[in-house]
Amino acid sequence: MRLDSQVSSDPSSTPSSNLDEEQAPEQTASDEAVVTVAPVWLQRLSLFVLVLFCVYLGVLVTILPWWSRIWDHNALIESRPALAALLHLGAVRGLISGLGLLDIWIGISEAIHYRDRRP
Repeated sequence: MRLDSQVSSDPSSTPSSNLDEEQAPEQTASDEAVVTVAPVWLQRLSLFVLVLFCVYLGVLVTILPWWSRIWDHNALIESRPALAALLHLGAVRGLISGLGLLDIWIGISEAIHYRDRRP
């Protein structure tokens, strides 16, 4: 196979795969300029679901470590004595409750700082 047969300045003689690669950057630039925005009702519904999920999970994670009927008498925790000794410490329970409070704060913060994205 000769080398000069592959090198040509005529674009009609180049294989179609090379043309596709050359046109791809132009096509992606135009695709990035066109940004589709979800309808406002869908944005608000997704915000509502996110806030509801964050607050519900945060309350659950905040209260669960201090609910002794569930936390202390759990089969998973009782089967592992080293884990049970760690999870019964007040500092660990407080740390887990703090994560729950952080989750509640994230949900409320998302609701406060919400802005509609209009097309």
